[in-house]
Amino acid sequence: MVRISHLLGHWLACRDATRLLSQLEEREPGTIERIRLRWHLAACEACTKFREQLGCLREAVRRYGR
Repeated sequence: MVRISHLLGHWLACRDATRLLSQLEEREPGTIERIRLRWHLAACEACTKFREQLGCLREAVRRYGR
């Protein structure tokens, strides 16, 4: 039996999660990346806050560019 942890690899570090969140505007993450990021965000309050702040920043840039 294949364990899900073998398919997904190791726990996503905050450094990797924030880098991936920053790249979401430029590229579509793969299925495994997306799952690992969701798991990380479910457990990490700091990265969840980073995602929210990044969303606010992106919205401000969009509005400024109009």
